[in-house]
Amino acid sequence: MGSRHSHFPARWGVAAATISASLLISSSTFGAEWGAGVGAASTQKPYKDMSRDTAPVPLLYFENDYLHFFGTEGKIKLPSFRFSETQRVNFGLIGRYDGSGYEADDASILDGMAKRKSGFWGGAKAQWQNSWVNISADWTHDLSGNSKGQRVSIGAQRSWLLGDFSLTPRVVATWHDKKYVDYYYGVRADEVRDWRQAWQGASSFSAEFGLRSVYQFSAHHSLMLDIEATRLSSEVKESPLVDRSTEDRIFLGYLYRF
Repeated sequence: MGSRHSHFPARWGVAAATISASLLISSSTFGAEWGAGVGAASTQKPYKDMSRDTAPVPLLYFENDYLHFFGTEGKIKLPSFRFSETQRVNFGLIGRYDGSGYEADDASILDGMAKRKSGFWGGAKAQWQNSWVNISADWTHDLSGNSKGQRVSIGAQRSWLLGDFSLTPRVVATWHDKKYVDYYYGVRADEVRDWRQAWQGASSFSAEFGLRSVYQFSAHHSLMLDIEATRLSSEVKESPLVDRSTEDRIFLGYLYRF
């Protein structure tokens, strides 16, 4: 049975933050930047028999000296430290929407399972910008209280400019605590069936590999393509709900900057 419920990508905040950085390359350093657009995200989650889910994604973009918002992630900027012309450390408080979760009719393996809800996450982020590679680290907590989980991510990325194109590969390692894994991949006692045993999750690490390209073909118009694949931990792959070792996402979008 295919998924009939659209969800925003779980890790869209990572790509959104880096896409917006590319869009600022040729923008004015004064005043606020505004933008709006639309995109489509195609996501394959790791649950058994779950079809690829493709959904439209509205895009809103705002940036000034104090606030940043793009896609499904916002940030309150805190004071930064500049060590040289090429090295700087930025800090911020972040909030992002996480599209993890499912409904019982999304796949046959989920029949009789209670709905696992998506959530709003918040926390703190630090980023070290330098001439070689940008390193970031963030901690977030499920503020919506659905999973009550926490996670820590450490990532590295580097951008290359090729005329009107920018190309940015990235790698991100993420630790999820037991509550997150148990909520989204566990099987509770009242959800057990002859063909689905009980299962409790444990904390886990995942590895994400992504590539983003932005084509800014005028001062106001940009096209973006973001592709990522996430290697799941051995703990998650042991869940009776899962039959994949990876999940992936493709995003294509257009943004108009005012």
